[in-house]
Amino acid sequence: MYEERFDKRKFDELRPMEAETGIIPNANGSARFKIGNTEAYAAVYGPQEVKPKHLEKVDRAIIMCRYDMMPFSVPDRAKPGFDRRDMEISEVITNSLNRAVILEEMPRSMIDVRVYVSQADAGTRCASLTAAAMACADAGLPMRDLVAAVAAGKIGDSICLDLTKEEEDFHEGGATDVPIGFLPSKNEIVLLQLDGKVSREDLKKIIEIGKIGAAKIYELQKAALKRRFSNESQS
Repeated sequence: MYEERFDKRKFDELRPMEAETGIIPNANGSARFKIGNTEAYAAVYGPQEVKPKHLEKVDRAIIMCRYDMMPFSVPDRAKPGFDRRDMEISEVITNSLNRAVILEEMPRSMIDVRVYVSQADAGTRCASLTAAAMACADAGLPMRDLVAAVAAGKIGDSICLDLTKEEEDFHEGGATDVPIGFLPSKNEIVLLQLDGKVSREDLKKIIEIGKIGAAKIYELQKAALKRRFSNESQS
């Protein structure tokens, strides 16, 4: 049984959030997204020349993403270097951005996306994808929509939104974590992963609660971008 969340939130409540763009001067686009104690920074460089050249596509751009957790991002110091998990999350972010960015408008070019997690308390891939989407928009890339991502799941017998590390590690009754990424205005899922076991009916409920959370994240993303461009127009 899981009748009350460790941090006292409602089961459909997100952790406190912060979002801002234009924070890395040397990047074409950049963003920071924080949700609870998880914080991600993203920088976008490009469109630029494709390197190595054999990866070039004549009809569209390619996205190259690298995800990295800073050694100080977790209590037990993270090992430096690019491991299998980093590679997997880098690919997850790339695949999601491939659906969001209109690559056909930038043939023979490359978009370099760098994501760094400075604090980690679960949901790092979702926070990173959310930050990366904002950074792409900040860079002025043509996009179908922003990607808003959040983890939902089932803790014990309760459907929960925006899991913490403490909830992911919940042993009594088990925990299932489902990272979900949405293109909200398109009502399209671009990321759906499952860590654990859950029934088909419960998965539907998890996706629905994820959509509700993503809609709130989406509004925060848009507000951050509006502030950025409003400040530029006034300066």
